[in-house]
Amino acid sequence: MTTDLPITDLAGLRGLRSAPCLDAAQGQLLRDELTARLGACGWFTVGIMAPSSAAALTALRELEVALGWPTLQPAEAGDPEPGDGPGPVFLKGNQRTGLFHWRREDGLGEGILITGQEGSDPAAEDTWGPLPLDLFA
Repeated sequence: MTTDLPITDLAGLRGLRSAPCLDAAQGQLLRDELTARLGACGWFTVGIMAPSSAAALTALRELEVALGWPTLQPAEAGDPEPGDGPGPVFLKGNQRTGLFHWRREDGLGEGILITGQEGSDPAAEDTWGPLPLDLFA
């Protein structure tokens, strides 16, 4: 299924509560634009709103592989990675610390938010999304 919204760039996602369903061409346009924007940033944070902890972790791992990012680890030492428990979750990852936190949270939309950080060029910093959970699959 695709969206009825004319999503042709990352700006078209601003203000959405959940990521739209995209066709292959829309997904490729967003990935291409995102790749160019990410290249101007030194490090990133990521927020993933998902219907389960397994879906959040899958989206994180696919994102890491697709973008060549190091694998983030759970924030608490000895804390297991989230299981496939019921209910929506919010996962927050930080490349600078190399860690992710997650919590159960009702009332969320669904999607990935990526924030680029660049201290030497604040104009490069931005938040992009919500991107579909499967955009990087």
